[in-house]
Amino acid sequence: MSSSLTLAFLVTRSSTDKLIQSLLNNPFAGIHQLAWFDWAMLIPYFTVLIILSVYGLHRYDIIRTYFKHKKNATGEPARRFDPLPPVTIQLPLYNERYVVERLIEETVKMEYPKELLQIQVLDDSTDDTAPFAEALVERYHALGYPIEYLHRTNRHGYKAGALQAGLKSATGELVAVFDADFIPPTDFLMRTVHHFTDPKVGVVQTRWSYLNRDYNFLTEVEAMLLDGHFILEHGARSRAGYFFNFNGTAGILRKAMIDDAGGWQHDTLTEDSDLSYRAQLKGWRFVYIPGLDCPSELPVEMHGFQVQQRRWAKGLTQVAMKLLPSILKAPISKRVKMEAFMHLTPNISYPLMIVVSALMLPVMIVRFYMGVWQMVFLDLPLIAASFWSISLFYVVAQRELYPKNWKRSILLLPMLMAVGVGLTIINTRAVLEALFGVESSFVRTPKYAIGERPMKLENKQYRRRSGWLPYMELAFGTYFLGMVVFAITTYNFLSIPFLALFVFGYYWAGFSTLYQEHQSKLAWMRARDLAVVRQA
Repeated sequence: MSSSLTLAFLVTRSSTDKLIQSLLNNPFAGIHQLAWFDWAMLIPYFTVLIILSVYGLHRYDIIRTYFKHKKNATGEPARRFDPLPPVTIQLPLYNERYVVERLIEETVKMEYPKELLQIQVLDDSTDDTAPFAEALVERYHALGYPIEYLHRTNRHGYKAGALQAGLKSATGELVAVFDADFIPPTDFLMRTVHHFTDPKVGVVQTRWSYLNRDYNFLTEVEAMLLDGHFILEHGARSRAGYFFNFNGTAGILRKAMIDDAGGWQHDTLTEDSDLSYRAQLKGWRFVYIPGLDCPSELPVEMHGFQVQQRRWAKGLTQVAMKLLPSILKAPISKRVKMEAFMHLTPNISYPLMIVVSALMLPVMIVRFYMGVWQMVFLDLPLIAASFWSISLFYVVAQRELYPKNWKRSILLLPMLMAVGVGLTIINTRAVLEALFGVESSFVRTPKYAIGERPMKLENKQYRRRSGWLPYMELAFGTYFLGMVVFAITTYNFLSIPFLALFVFGYYWAGFSTLYQEHQSKLAWMRARDLAVVRQA
């Protein structure tokens, strides 16, 4: 054990007071006493923090880019189609019993000439969604709507496979895609198709909005996270002419662009980002319309949200590994390349946070020697780059979107950061699986047609078991709780709020998942007992 570790554990209260007083008198006292073990902790710890700070500084750059190019925001198209082009709407489904009726009902209301419209229900369902959806399609088709039902007996390629299969019989020059939990606005096509009068435009993406934003604290935080993406990231990249991605839904694509880019491919879990970068490398231009929003449903349970984020984290990392070599070699500007790199690789921060978590306690012990000003000089720039950038990023996004009531977002910032902590373990696994080529299936996020009012989910289908994850999260939360105790005993009070976020984030994720699964189990037992009574 190093001399600093021995000192930290063996000093008495009186000697601690004397040491702190000496450090206050000489801020840089004690650094010469650091042993090789101490440096072995400090060097990787600060190296990881510096890498995380780079991504934090990038958030500042996104904000700067957004305002710098504000005059380049998407306006009305220069020309309009006359006559209108034929359009295919694709509705990919997989076991979506609770939302499929709403989806089809809203889609057939689309304002567009019926003779130019084709609606494909692409159903890979293996449960009672399939016959239910087929009956719905038959009913609307009998009423004269241009809708058809396509069912696959396997999930080859998952969503990408379903979309590609649908293209074989698609009659539209343009293809709009809506996931099952979305409600397409009736004027969606009339507000998007005219941008394709520019033959170089391959995609028009619209903004997501949320049917159940105010359902609970989790959905409020999820909405803030997605707003940051759709307001600032998409806004900045589209205005500055950088590459950005089609989000897999609430957008419309040129069929010729899909074919030219190589079609929908299923070797990543984010087929939308994969196609987006392949298409833009081919020279196609993407358009973003933030003023047109498509309502959707947010996951209301922690584990459902984690499953969604895991898929996105793994998929984006897979796209980075697949396409970054081509992007870096492409004849495009260095600025576009840099932005593409930063866009495709941010999930590496999750395993880096695990490293920081593991090193934090020994580093706290090692730094017991260090002077107060030395800590300030080292920590303050990293904190400003890493954590202040998160706060500013999401508050600015809320102010842009909700100029009258954005201040509530400030109060939600601790919860937003805690939710980010709760994603660390599951997303670390996702990133490592992507880096080491571990394949996994496309796990969709279950949706239940939830609005703003609370509803009981205990008896709902599609809820996934969390396995070992919540117990690991509780273990990490307890580890950070021990660090809080250590910080108190060593008078390191400034670190307590930061450590408390980790405690709260891990405990929130772990306990909420276990509670929800316990409630589901109780509901299943009640249903079983009731069935036994009825049989008797």
